[in-house]
Amino acid sequence: MAFREVIGHRRLLSLLTQAIARQSLTPSLILSGPEGVGKRLTAISIAQELNCLSPIAGSACGTCTVCARITRGAHPDVMTIEPGESGSIKIEQVRAAIDAAVFRPFEGRRRVTIIEQADALVGAAQNALLKTLEEPLPASVFVLVTSRPDTLLPTVRSRCAHLRFGRLQVADVATVLEQREGYSRTDALTAAAASGGSVRRALDLEADEFAEARSDAEDLLQVAGRDPRTRLEQAKALLKGGGSAASEREHLGARLLAMTSLLRDAGLVASGADAQLLANLDRRPVVDSLARALGVDRTGRIFAAVIRAEEALDRNVSPKVVADWLAMNVD
Repeated sequence: MAFREVIGHRRLLSLLTQAIARQSLTPSLILSGPEGVGKRLTAISIAQELNCLSPIAGSACGTCTVCARITRGAHPDVMTIEPGESGSIKIEQVRAAIDAAVFRPFEGRRRVTIIEQADALVGAAQNALLKTLEEPLPASVFVLVTSRPDTLLPTVRSRCAHLRFGRLQVADVATVLEQREGYSRTDALTAAAASGGSVRRALDLEADEFAEARSDAEDLLQVAGRDPRTRLEQAKALLKGGGSAASEREHLGARLLAMTSLLRDAGLVASGADAQLLANLDRRPVVDSLARALGVDRTGRIFAAVIRAEEALDRNVSPKVVADWLAMNVD
């Protein structure tokens, strides 16, 4: 997984590439950001960039025996530490990594220790790292990967260079789903639309379920401004009859989430924003139609109403009451 194969985050990857080329990469790094945006892949790529046997144009090839073994987790100079069954990373795991890092690389140029979910480090384990982070070992690099950097001790954070990863664009998430997970283009765009810029979240979603929820949301938004009876009738599709209270809330919640996504996109289009920022790229004609019909101001008002509906649902208000109230405020 060379840098060239990591999707998105071009500025950060460029900074890393330059630092490695100049041999000025800091020996202690924190890669932070939302889950499922490529932090772990970047950490693996750093190990490849530092040890690749056959670089191409100054960057790791991603395919030589060294790169392949690093990807498989089978290289003697690249260690990954992860939480155990308890959900935490113990001091013994960190001490073992530090003991190994003292020695010269066995066959590569640099030893790389990747601490996955570094926020799971117990306090004693973080303290054990401090001396190593403060006085880096020769030919050794520590990379801490986390979605919750604030849970790390301030003394740990202060001893590391901190690279913050943002959410991926919808098109980037869809590309990952197509190229690495075998999704069709339609399914990839549908899952990416509800991913919040996270590949992991997209993989956890049921694309068919989201597509149905979004269709129901579109139907209600398309009758915005019509007579109240029409809107109330259309709001029935937001509800799921005959299920448990929890399933009814989940059903309505999915449709409210889809509605906020569509309204956000309609607002972007109506204000002339870059189309690459849209979440619902596969529903561009619908988004354009909503933008023309609602305009910036009405889109904003309806968006605020949907947010209030979500808050009411969270406060345990009846799903039917929430759906009816929303229908009356989509005007």
